[in-house]
Amino acid sequence: MTIDMNIQELLGIRDSDLLIHQVREEWATKNSKILSYLYHVQELRKRFTKIEFQHVPESRMNKNFIDPIPVKIHDQPAYCAHVEEEADGKPWFYDINEYLAKGEYPELANTTQRRTL
Repeated sequence: MTIDMNIQELLGIRDSDLLIHQVREEWATKNSKILSYLYHVQELRKRFTKIEFQHVPESRMNKNFIDPIPVKIHDQPAYCAHVEEEADGKPWFYDINEYLAKGEYPELANTTQRRTL
C-alpha cells in the first residue's frame, strides 16, 4: 500500500522486539517461516529512500505514535464487471468513437442512449 501511494520514507512499528531485531539484521533466525518474511522485507526496503523499524511495547503503542492504519486483506480476489462483445461484433466503445469522430448519434439510439453518449 505504501508503495502504491509513492511514500518514500517509512517508519515500521511492531510490538515484537524479536522481529524488529531480525528485520534490522541485528539478530539471525533459523525459523523457515520467518526467513521468507525477512527476505520479502529486505526486497521491499529497496523501494524506499529511508525506512526504519522500531520496537514499541503494545501497552505504549497508541500513546506515543499515530494511530495504525487498518489494512484489510481479503481471502477472495475482486472481480471487475465483464463487458460482453456486442451482437454486431463491434467493441462496446464503437458508438462513442463514431459520435466523437462524426458528431452524429447512432441511427437507432433512443433518448436515454443519446444522453448517455
